[in-house]
Amino acid sequence: MAWGIAVTESASFLTSLNWLGLIHPVLMILFVYPVVGATIRLGILARERRLDLNPIAPTVPVEHADHGRWVTGGMVLAVLVALFHNAMAGGMQGDQMLGFLLAVVGAAAAYVALLGAKGVIAKMLWAAACWFTLILIASQPALLQWRQSFPTAVWQSHLWGGSALIALMLAAVVIQKQIAGRLWMRRLHVSMNVVVALLLATQAITGTRDLFMR
Repeated sequence: MAWGIAVTESASFLTSLNWLGLIHPVLMILFVYPVVGATIRLGILARERRLDLNPIAPTVPVEHADHGRWVTGGMVLAVLVALFHNAMAGGMQGDQMLGFLLAVVGAAAAYVALLGAKGVIAKMLWAAACWFTLILIASQPALLQWRQSFPTAVWQSHLWGGSALIALMLAAVVIQKQIAGRLWMRRLHVSMNVVVALLLATQAITGTRDLFMR
């Protein structure tokens, strides 16, 4: 009973900004990480089907690609939520906030356009537009100043580790339709996703560290 009262009292001290800050890790834990696991499993099954090791349904490779797009979209959304929280915490307002919100809409629109693009060049351009917009938003002085209390070295930074992760996931969406027909593309895809898995692990660590520091 005492423990329950203590938890309730602790929760009452959380401000609306604190609750907003929790949306990013909740999205990652409840959506992105589970879907990543399902995507990896479907990728293994797709490989077994291609090698005639497992007579599974022909829809599995399509499901693997769909899950990859969902994971990437979930990451983009989670990053935008985190950046919005950082903007609020950094005291951004007025014209600055309007420009920030327009950039957020632009990043989301660029990802939607990436999903609808047909050619590789068009996909590359929309992926680059999405990623560079996210980097532009994250590099705003108000956001960087708010994060000065966190480690800023590239290999220790949750922000820059997440930027690398998003870049790899967007690249995977770009080359998605070219992977099946080329052995070197499949090897590149696997290598990229090994790095993605490592980054997801380090992001979980640095994200938890930053929550404790906050």
